[in-house]
Amino acid sequence: MSSTSIVGMNIVQKKFQQLPTGCLFKFIAIPGLILFSFYALFFIHTDNQSLDLISLPFPKSSDCRNSSTNSPTNLSHIGFIVIGSLNSWKHRKAYTASWWRPNVTRGYVFLDKEPTQEFLPWPSTSPPYQINYDITKLRAYPKIVSPVQVRMVHSILDMYRVGDKGLRWFIMCDDDTLFFVDNLVEVLQKYDHTKYIYVGGNSESIKSNARFSFDMGFGGAGYALSYPLVEALSKNLDDCIERYHYLYVSDHMAQSCLADIGVSLNLEKGIHQIDLHSDISGLLSSHPQSPLLSLHHFDVIDPLFPSKDRYESIKHLMKAAKVDQSRMLQQTICYQRETNWSFSVSWGYSTHIYESIIPRSILRKPLETFRPWARRSRPPHFMFNTRWLTNNSCETPHVFFLKSVEYTPDNQVLTTYVRSSPRNLPPCSATGSHSADPISRIQVFSPSSTRKRYEVIECCDVEYEVETNAAGVKMRSCMKDEVIA
Repeated sequence: MSSTSIVGMNIVQKKFQQLPTGCLFKFIAIPGLILFSFYALFFIHTDNQSLDLISLPFPKSSDCRNSSTNSPTNLSHIGFIVIGSLNSWKHRKAYTASWWRPNVTRGYVFLDKEPTQEFLPWPSTSPPYQINYDITKLRAYPKIVSPVQVRMVHSILDMYRVGDKGLRWFIMCDDDTLFFVDNLVEVLQKYDHTKYIYVGGNSESIKSNARFSFDMGFGGAGYALSYPLVEALSKNLDDCIERYHYLYVSDHMAQSCLADIGVSLNLEKGIHQIDLHSDISGLLSSHPQSPLLSLHHFDVIDPLFPSKDRYESIKHLMKAAKVDQSRMLQQTICYQRETNWSFSVSWGYSTHIYESIIPRSILRKPLETFRPWARRSRPPHFMFNTRWLTNNSCETPHVFFLKSVEYTPDNQVLTTYVRSSPRNLPPCSATGSHSADPISRIQVFSPSSTRKRYEVIECCDVEYEVETNAAGVKMRSCMKDEVIA
């Protein structure tokens, strides 16, 4: 470069440095704008598609998003890992069939071996099956304490290796688990599926949680793992099994492996392990303020409805669930002041009438109709407060169970509950109380057009004429500052 050119460049540089900042920007911007306009007019004149070319450097916001990642979670994003065996599947497949939606729900039942001829052809009402990996090939197999439990936890890796596309969540569960999948979708929408997320529930039994971990999701009731977490777990699951070969419960092993990744449990109260025995109607009649997600252990509890067997009871409960899962077992309390009665509705399951005015703070505690999981354990037994059964006429309810569910002509949902058996107690002697013995039927009306929001309770009003055998309950939104007492 000549000395003359260098001197010229220095002069120009000094001129630029002497310009005020605003003028400098104008000096650069105006020629640039003229050049851009010429460029645009030229391409518009020569090619009608030039507008697309011009817009390329300025993508719309939607172009920057992955719609498959940011769209709301739906049922197609969930893959169920149903743990079964040929021995258990014989009598448990009816449990799974009650909630499985053919061609809608996704997942598999994982079996210990190939189905024999008695199971074939495989019914469409059940999840398709997969055969578990042969865990005898694991390096740690000679040291494993419980091969059956390791097969169960290894099913997470087996499911991941199937390679189904579009999944955001893996749901681990047993073959005697009953799911309420619409509620499950709504709850999982709260969580960021692109992160490491572990969602589950504790046992109802203090001793079970203390024996294993209060930070563990019990797999019988079902727990959820986000896809990225399963992906991370799959990279070292075999090593983790070797590290925890001495554990004899699959849920504890899975929780230990997740803890080593740095992930802890997100608790959901609607997931029910049902580590209880006998009659659980007291628990189901005072469900916590949370969407019902799952129920488990049907083989060790009484049928949910007194006049039906276990399978019939589940089918009957699911009749209401198919109409409105958002209100399933949700407790609504209201009063008939003229008769001094309290009504407690567990939607889709049961209704109680108490012959006295009892505040919600008391009625929300389940009646202890059930027995502890560990028969010889000392109290406290349960992870929640309970009310003891009593022969006090003012504290013992008249109990009504679901009879039918239908739509009314004005597009409401009508659930009808009938008395299961006589209470066989004298009327409450409190002043102003009336006997509820004549009542044989309770009709509950709820809106069909709106799902119940899980974070709020609903209120209700009672319609009853003295000396009639039926009462009506109308669900409604609670008024501002309404006290239920």
